[in-house]
Amino acid sequence: MKRFKKDMTAIYLIRDIINYIIYFIALMVILQFFGINLTGTLLSLGIIGIAVSFAAKDIISNLFSGIILIIGKSIKVGDTIEINNKKGFVERITLRSTIVVDDNGVKNQVPNSTLTNNSYLQFKEPEMYRVDILTGVALHVDVEDFKRYIIKRILSYDGISENPKPNVYSKGITFEESQLKVSFWVKDFNSKDDYKLIITNEIRKYVEMGEKDEQYSSR
Repeated sequence: MKRFKKDMTAIYLIRDIINYIIYFIALMVILQFFGINLTGTLLSLGIIGIAVSFAAKDIISNLFSGIILIIGKSIKVGDTIEINNKKGFVERITLRSTIVVDDNGVKNQVPNSTLTNNSYLQFKEPEMYRVDILTGVALHVDVEDFKRYIIKRILSYDGISENPKPNVYSKGITFEESQLKVSFWVKDFNSKDDYKLIITNEIRKYVEMGEKDEQYSSR
């Protein structure tokens, strides 16, 4: 299973390099337009650069680390990694940082030097993807009944994994509803949004059915 059809790592690298080249050329054109001596300016920038390099050693370290990661291909876009107890898939690798998206869709920008200087876990393909759906059910609904029903419906779909097994977790309770989280794993990363919609609809059917039963019993 491939998260991306193409090797997007090299594409992002080329894009970043082109952007930096464009910025540099634009700067040179602007300096020439104002009649600034480029030779003296570049010499001054070189001297200043030496001083700045000591103050910006972390930035420079991340730049070199990014080049090592990209050229060495130790990590590629689409890989699943875990570092500092944060697990997710690599969405993008830039010259300064690596963007890792966790199961909740939260993007974490990991400095490249962190990846080259620390150990991390890299999961082999195929790596399944966990889908979490937050929902609320009325207080008159038996949570255990809901759990048995929704897990049975989830496992009826071939694209959803039986191991790890789907589960339902409590996220709290209010005066109006029980707050729950439905979690399951899809076999194909590219189908995660489809199954999230499907299971959301299954939850809706159960909640709607419970509301009808409540209305019938109250008559």
